[in-house]
Amino acid sequence: MAWLVAAQEWIYGTINGYLSAFASNEDWSALLSVMPLGIGFGAIHALTPGHSKTLLASYLVGSPLAYLRGLAVSSVLAATHVGMAVVIALFAAELLTRTLVGAGRAPTVEDISRGLLVLIGIWFVVRAVRGSSGHTHGEREGVAVGVIAGLIPCPLTLFVMVLALSRGVPEAGLAFALAMMIGVGLTLGVVALLAVAGRSALTAAMKKFGTSISVVSRTLDALAGSLLIVFGFRELLL
Repeated sequence: MAWLVAAQEWIYGTINGYLSAFASNEDWSALLSVMPLGIGFGAIHALTPGHSKTLLASYLVGSPLAYLRGLAVSSVLAATHVGMAVVIALFAAELLTRTLVGAGRAPTVEDISRGLLVLIGIWFVVRAVRGSSGHTHGEREGVAVGVIAGLIPCPLTLFVMVLALSRGVPEAGLAFALAMMIGVGLTLGVVALLAVAGRSALTAAMKKFGTSISVVSRTLDALAGSLLIVFGFRELLL
């Protein structure tokens, strides 16, 4: 964890330097040359707490989605996560907290997101108890979960956008945001693939011991729903 904190500090300092330099000379070639670094920033940043990795994994453990659809859910989450930060920075800066501890956060939006995830978790549990599948709507359901979880804005993107706006170069902030969205998507994509693989392994193990597909599905629904409820309430109460 220590190296992630150090990497985070280095990322903030490096971005600050690049944006300040671009504001002085507006050299797009220099800015574009560091875009791969921006992708790396996003990927490393997504390893730190607060990027809905646990929520994504919890949902996919209880979902019948295959690998490609799991990647689609993670991509929607990454796009919403970064996009929400861009929208807030451009149009709703008053939603941001200005305290030292909460700088770069939008608590109202975050609480709405977590409350909706708790409701999804409750629905999963109810569905498991009733024995109804609901898996025919898995793809749309996955997109909805990705959007809702992504409503919690990316703090690094908020930092970049606010800094870029203060320097008078919003286009540079948007370019970095795009690069970071790709990086965040790469990390969340790995999480999604591991979650789907874990679900497949767990399902195979349960079937090996004679558990029916229906029982497996209901068990995983209940597990995923319970995890969503626990994590959603935990963040709401913190």
